[in-house]
Amino acid sequence: MCPGQDIHAVHLIPFTANYDKIFFKRLIKGIPMNMTLPESALILVAILPSQRDFDIARLFGWYRIPLKSAPKVISVDYLAFYQTKAFGEAKRWQIAFVAEILGHELLLRRDLIRDEPDHPRAHEEYFKIQIGPLQRLENPIPTNDWKRITFFYTTGEQFKVAHTINDLVIKAQDERDVLWHTLRERALKANEYKAEELPASVVDPAILALLGAFNPHEIPPN
Repeated sequence: MCPGQDIHAVHLIPFTANYDKIFFKRLIKGIPMNMTLPESALILVAILPSQRDFDIARLFGWYRIPLKSAPKVISVDYLAFYQTKAFGEAKRWQIAFVAEILGHELLLRRDLIRDEPDHPRAHEEYFKIQIGPLQRLENPIPTNDWKRITFFYTTGEQFKVAHTINDLVIKAQDERDVLWHTLRERALKANEYKAEELPASVVDPAILALLGAFNPHEIPPN
């Protein structure tokens, strides 16, 4: 491998609900277009707790996050999906797909998932994040000892050369400051929910966790 080579070239797999049989076979065989994430891209590592959540993302083009446990900034460029133990031994504990964020809105869970009107969280607010086609990494990014993760931010530059999920974490304090400043400005510009309350610095433990400094939280409920 050449120095600086992108080890995570992305395969674009445009899953839709209306593909024909020939195109479906093409998807299964994995014959996609190639693209590279921009180094400046803001990426949110998000949790896929179940196969159902993956199917919703790939077939219907959206992903949900409970408002009460949502990360501080939603207006990023891409979601990178972390697959939990629910995906089986061969596919668990790794990032294998990313998707471009197209927009988001705040809805009640009952309006998001209408076949579960009596769910205990039916009246709670959720972010519905609209996403583009799932893009499969040529080389999935595995975890090592860090399996119980939650949301955190990274960049296209980190993503490009990461061998493990720990490599996605920005460790230098000055680089964390730059990342958080960029995220905060993005939220303010997008007039996000409670964006004006975001702290200017990264000394807040909750902000440090979102930048991958440590990970005290459990995977949020869905």
